[in-house]
Amino acid sequence: MILAVIESFVLNFVLLLVCVINIRNGAVGGVHYYEQPVKDRVVELGLITEKQIKRNHTVSGLFFMLVLLIAAPLMVFCVNGADTFFEGFIQLTIMYLLCGSFDRVFIDWYWVGHTKAWLIPGTEDLMPYIHKKTWLTKIIGTVIGYPLFAALISWIFTLIQK
Repeated sequence: MILAVIESFVLNFVLLLVCVINIRNGAVGGVHYYEQPVKDRVVELGLITEKQIKRNHTVSGLFFMLVLLIAAPLMVFCVNGADTFFEGFIQLTIMYLLCGSFDRVFIDWYWVGHTKAWLIPGTEDLMPYIHKKTWLTKIIGTVIGYPLFAALISWIFTLIQK
């Protein structure tokens, strides 16, 4: 279990790295994480195109999903030696929930909500970028979705191991 907690820091770091890479040339590069009105505004302002937003969303989403689908289970089943559904489920759930909590609290609430790193000039009137309802929906999705995701991945990996 301790390894799962430590390995969740790897997931957190990867998530942070994905975000940093997205906004390396300004917050507009990460606009695919924002609400639709913000996306619409930055396109209107000519700061980015819809095509670029879709590409950024796809590339960063695919990369992080590969980490969640492949790297995390490999850490659990190959490095940690989980060999049952339950062991894999518990460890993946810990990793995914800690990563989801990092995303909701550090990235969404603090970094996006309380710093200027994600500020896009010309969209200040659309702040906060992550509305309370969206943030709560994300929390509920994290608490319910990640354990379900962990169960599915654990089931698949235990089938592969047989």
